[in-house]
Amino acid sequence: MSTLSIDRHDLALLDALQRSGDATNAVLGEAVHLSASQVSRRLQRLQEAGLITGYAALLDPAALGLDVIAFAHVVLERHGGVRTEAFEEGVAALPEVLECFSVSGNADYVLRIVAPDLAAFSELMMKRVLRLPGIANIKTDIVLGKVKQTHVLPLEHIARPSRPRRGVRYSAG
Repeated sequence: MSTLSIDRHDLALLDALQRSGDATNAVLGEAVHLSASQVSRRLQRLQEAGLITGYAALLDPAALGLDVIAFAHVVLERHGGVRTEAFEEGVAALPEVLECFSVSGNADYVLRIVAPDLAAFSELMMKRVLRLPGIANIKTDIVLGKVKQTHVLPLEHIARPSRPRRGVRYSAG
């Protein structure tokens, strides 16, 4: 992997883009003190380097009637091989599962799930999730209230690395 050199303008651009992904290059340029054409070139370079992986509209689940958010902690019967692949493929096919992480600790996977209500959540769990291959145990936590949720990644560590980073190098220029 080659090292990408980014500067303070790139960091400011990435930060501004995370906060307002629909901003035009001219608006982004005003925020980071660059011309729209400079912003365009930098965005293309950052996309080609894989730092920007896509663009999306962030929808409000509650406004769309998805009032239940839950985290499911899944333990598999056995690890590796066909069973693990079948479980992961099954999870990927469930649109209600927004995220699935392979984790260390008491569970093998943690899933973030949305549903319109508790009845729909129960039906999803009983008729679809629990029928996925290889599951030994599932424990779920229903979200009672949202304290913090963000999609904005912290970027300060890039400008002040405590140790050399793979793939990204900051230049003060």
